[in-house]
Amino acid sequence: MVSSTPEASGSNQPGSPAPTSIGTPASIVPSLWRRMACWLYEGMLLFAVVFVSGWLFSTLGQMRDAMDSRRHLFQAFLFVVFGVYFVWFWAKGQTLAMKTWNIRIVDAQGHPVSQRRALARYLLSWVWFLPPLAAIAPFKLSGGETTLLVFGWVAVWALLARFHPDRQFWHDAWAGTRLITSQPMSRR
Repeated sequence: MVSSTPEASGSNQPGSPAPTSIGTPASIVPSLWRRMACWLYEGMLLFAVVFVSGWLFSTLGQMRDAMDSRRHLFQAFLFVVFGVYFVWFWAKGQTLAMKTWNIRIVDAQGHPVSQRRALARYLLSWVWFLPPLAAIAPFKLSGGETTLLVFGWVAVWALLARFHPDRQFWHDAWAGTRLITSQPMSRR
């Protein structure tokens, strides 16, 4: 059973935090640092997903090396695997990384996210990577230059959340979702 707190319900009682533009108290919006730490932890967890998916794809497809002509098919396969992973967990409210950092995803009204909205968020979340990858594609950049460009864009995109009225990431605003602070679940 989940207890309702004034912070979670968004009430305007004396002493409660001031609501943001959509009625969410500012204190339940996770800090940018916490969201980015969750983002990095999610990346580490996805390493295992990529490893198992890659092993499965290469074993069943009998791929001999990374330069196999089917590598684009493998990339499409990973796109689908990531989509299933995120849509499944977001529709449940949290990924493992989000549970660790006490962050939950909800829609703009504070309700659980539907699978359709989770899918929209997944597709829109590629804005974290597509602009730098599109900029890299026509050039033969070194690994260091590529890394600098990708991480530079990630930093810029994360900082753009400071310009959102509720300090949410813009892909969340476009998808109609929000990240909020959640209470740790009971271990009983």
